[in-house]
Amino acid sequence: MVAGLTPYVPGEQPKLDNLVKLNTNEHPYGPSPRALEAIRTEASEALRLYPDPNSDRLKAALADRYGVAPAQVFVGNGSDEVLAHAFVALLRHERPLWFPDITYSFYPVYCGLYGIDYQAVPLDAAYRIVPEDYFPDESERAGGIIFANPNAPTGCFMALDDVERIVARNPQCVVVVDEAYVDFGGESAIGLAGRYPNLLVVQTFSKSRSLAGLRVGFAIGDAALVEALERVKNSFNSYPLDRLAIAGATASVEDEAHFRTSCERVVATRERLMADLAALGLEVLPSRANFVFARHPGRDGAALAQALRTRAIIVRHFAKPRIDQFLRITVGTDGQCETLIAALREILSD
Repeated sequence: MVAGLTPYVPGEQPKLDNLVKLNTNEHPYGPSPRALEAIRTEASEALRLYPDPNSDRLKAALADRYGVAPAQVFVGNGSDEVLAHAFVALLRHERPLWFPDITYSFYPVYCGLYGIDYQAVPLDAAYRIVPEDYFPDESERAGGIIFANPNAPTGCFMALDDVERIVARNPQCVVVVDEAYVDFGGESAIGLAGRYPNLLVVQTFSKSRSLAGLRVGFAIGDAALVEALERVKNSFNSYPLDRLAIAGATASVEDEAHFRTSCERVVATRERLMADLAALGLEVLPSRANFVFARHPGRDGAALAQALRTRAIIVRHFAKPRIDQFLRITVGTDGQCETLIAALREILSD
């Protein structure tokens, strides 16, 4: 079984001098100062002790932030682990799991790892999810549904009303909405969790809270769904979050002002970057994430990525059907984005 697996390929972490790193959707600005101070404080002799296996402080902070009960909150070692537990606990059934054909590439990896049959539902010509494609009929129903919103790697966002339509039309299965990028201009489905017992919303601290190095993710949904996740977690690793992660993530949640300000800075830079890329003749998909997805009608995507790399600028290129001409470009600092645009202008002038 293991020999037949096709593992997920993470974004490259190259060791190059003077690198402009725009390939892994990391936040260009630092985490909350309160989070850093909490981590420093926690780095004491107490590290000889195991952390709280339930991460109750963090669950309480998230419950307060999102207006839910602590029993509706699950936390894990990054949203990837939270998703992995959801695949095992909630999405493995006799009927296939449905997700978009162009989406987060960990989904088919988990299906292969856990022996889950799946059906890839094509995005439309504009690379958007069509809600009606997820409406079942009597002869064909999903065993589960998962999609990212905003989607990755496209950055396209589906309106909350359409998310609700998918959830409402599929009461027979769990619908997981992966909101890794929602804080950069999307609208979260967490508010629907109290009305739909089949909805689980997954988020991460790696993007909007600038804590990718801490590895913290969470899910919010009906208490019964969370209890199922807890059963899997406690059968795998009872201590997924260490003391530093619990302290730093809790302080980050409590620093709302820093969170809002840093997200707004990224969104403002994203809008300028999209306009600058369009001015160079690139087609840019509408993004609500901290990255943009763009292609040039007359230049090969892989060649553009390589030309940027020779200038110490790293972007993500996916050699996959339908998107092999696109580049996924992380929204960096204003200076990094200006360097990217200057390099592209030079490359395209050749």
